[in-house]
Amino acid sequence: MDPVQLRMARAALKLGVRELAEIAGVATATIMRFEKEHGGLNSATVKKLKGALEEAGLEFIPTNGGGPGVRLREPA
Repeated sequence: MDPVQLRMARAALKLGVRELAEIAGVATATIMRFEKEHGGLNSATVKKLKGALEEAGLEFIPTNGGGPGVRLREPA
């Protein structure tokens, strides 16, 4: 996950930084710093963020020639 994907993910789910931080159990400052590209994330933090976003209905699209992205999952 890169900073652009995280910003797109929050926008798609209409989540604020504080909301995502609370859901994922991650510090608000960590998310803000990563989105502004002022630092990376450790693997545990990436796992928490991705897990929370995927549980909320988001799907991460890997780089496949067009760059990484996100999309909302179809309801089951």
